Amino acid sequence: MSTPLIALENIRQRYSDRTVLEIDNLEFQSGAIIGLAGPNGSGKSTLLRLLAFLESPAHGTVKFLGIPTQARSAVNRQVTLLVQEPYLLKRTVYANVAYGLRIRGKNDIPAKVNRALEIVGLDPAAFAKRQWFELSGGEVQRVALAARLALKPKLLLMDEPTASLDSKSAGLIHDAALSARDEYGASLVVASHDMAWLEAVTDHIHHLENGRIVRTA
Repeated sequence: MSTPLIALENIRQRYSDRTVLEIDNLEFQSGAIIGLAGPNGSGKSTLLRLLAFLESPAHGTVKFLGIPTQARSAVNRQVTLLVQEPYLLKRTVYANVAYGLRIRGKNDIPAKVNRALEIVGLDPAAFAKRQWFELSGGEVQRVALAARLALKPKLLLMDEPTASLDSKSAGLIHDAALSARDEYGASLVVASHDMAWLEAVTDHIHHLENGRIVRTA
């Protein structure tokens, strides 16, 4: 079997003196779409932050392509996290999607921005020049996702991506998630309370309770 994209070994995460996550072994293969389910406080968001290399565990090792990796490393540019309530720059849609590409010195930025907008179901001709305050909640979520897809991450992490969205927007997020794997080869980890959405889009689902994986389906 090939080397996992990310592997967690003997993970313990603590905040103050409270242990919030205990995972002995967990692997995410390249190209997989994995769901995380569980009640609030079960450890889903903490696990996503570890996978995004936004924080390091109190104990244990997180490996990226077999190499032990710490938070805030260069790997961060290959992993991106879409939070439940994403923040947009106070700029146009185009500027928001292009921002990460510009700071990375990428070429062909207009083409990359347009394709990312198309993947999330936003017509570039209609949306590229819109200001951030002209967008609905579902459109904000899709612009934020487009900004991440434009970077072609190896791992896309999504925290409650369809919360408070109408069914049309949720469906477009669903389609964009599949496109990220099919077009860019990205792996996805999606945390959500929406079990129907997870069952439709993921290869399998890890169920968490009290910081532990209690079941995988």
